[in-house]
Amino acid sequence: MAIIEVVSLDKIYNDSAVEVTALKNINLSISSGEFTAIVGPSGSGKTTLLNLIGGLDYPTSGKIRVGDVWLNELKGFRLIDFRLHNIGFVFQSYNLIPVLTALENVELIMQLQGVSAKERRKRATELLHRVGLGDRCDSRPSKLSGGQQQRVAVARALASKPKYILADEPTANLDGKSTETLLNVMEELNRDEGVTFIFSTHDQRVINRARRVVLLEDGYINSDTFN
Repeated sequence: MAIIEVVSLDKIYNDSAVEVTALKNINLSISSGEFTAIVGPSGSGKTTLLNLIGGLDYPTSGKIRVGDVWLNELKGFRLIDFRLHNIGFVFQSYNLIPVLTALENVELIMQLQGVSAKERRKRATELLHRVGLGDRCDSRPSKLSGGQQQRVAVARALASKPKYILADEPTANLDGKSTETLLNVMEELNRDEGVTFIFSTHDQRVINRARRVVLLEDGYINSDTFN
């Protein structure tokens, strides 16, 4: 069974009486362990689709299933709790807390989950070593390069042991070397630990690594190919 199922999904935004249809009749199934890129030009609906799959927004119509839970049926704290325990997010802008060290940033989500201090410190340290930053545990974001900050964000996303990780334009602010390092880490986690990654991207470097590419154009799925 697919880990994610999107059924007849529509998303319409109403801004100042102007109606904008961002997604139209989207049907998509994603299996556990996929390394999938959602691609398309600006305004095609990539980030909107990722936000809906991640429970950060509600569809206008249609349904989204993650595991055995229909996200559109969850509200308030039930949805927040589901995201906390099931979904990992990696954002283009990193979204690290500047006053916390790399280790503390990774620990934070586990603290919200109620994980003991000893256990979260152990797991956060292991994850930072896993992404090649074992020697930067005590560094604050301002002392890290963009690529290093994004790897901290990946470690933080993994900390909650999510079913899958959503990465919204994760390489947009990175140079070539940092992008290759980050993608190597993600591929290794996908291959060795079965972590499911879903990207929204227009970066050809990410698209070349993806094993499945879903092309959005004008809110529709134009093509869906496996490499």
